[in-house]
Amino acid sequence: MQTEATNPGPRAPNEPGRSNRKSAKPSTLNSENIWPAAAILVVLLATGLQLHNQGRLWWCSCRGFLWTSDAWGSRTSQTIFDPYSFTHILHGLMFCGLLTLLIRGMKTRWKLFLAIAIESAWELIENTNTVIDRYREATAALGYNGDTVVNSLGDIVCCGVGFMIARKLGWRRSIILFAATEVVLLIWIRDSLLLEIIMLVRPIDTVKVWQLGQ
Repeated sequence: MQTEATNPGPRAPNEPGRSNRKSAKPSTLNSENIWPAAAILVVLLATGLQLHNQGRLWWCSCRGFLWTSDAWGSRTSQTIFDPYSFTHILHGLMFCGLLTLLIRGMKTRWKLFLAIAIESAWELIENTNTVIDRYREATAALGYNGDTVVNSLGDIVCCGVGFMIARKLGWRRSIILFAATEVVLLIWIRDSLLLEIIMLVRPIDTVKVWQLGQ
């Protein structure tokens, strides 16, 4: 015996339905993204102001302050991007790997914030008079007078880009990219991230002479 299907009728406006539950997800995701993004902007703003308080210029008065390809010229560390920007991309690759190993339960967006915060802290340290003098004494950067604020912010952005590249590639391909970038930089500008660290910690005179092209 067949029974007639009953029509439940229109759902009341306040009745929680499936469509309402789905529409609640985007707002939740947006709020989860807003806080890390806001925190990153605060860090960038605070870093820029502190760098200026340390005596760093906002930007250089040179022409074409967006990019310079001359790693040993006077515009390096003054324009927004220069060949050393690639070493800061490598910072991002390393930070992504380290933070993934050390803090497994944290969301990627907050790991990115930590990477930006660490890089910003390094920029503040790097632009102290003590470290600037160390660069001039131990490396081939004889005329180095610190970064402009926009250059430091560009370096921090490059670190963030490196972090996201590493998230996309995974650790194996990130290691290959890291090694390839180091080789290209050694051929191109006679310097690299690892060599820069070595020269800061324990300078090698023969390397310094080679970098100066003497």
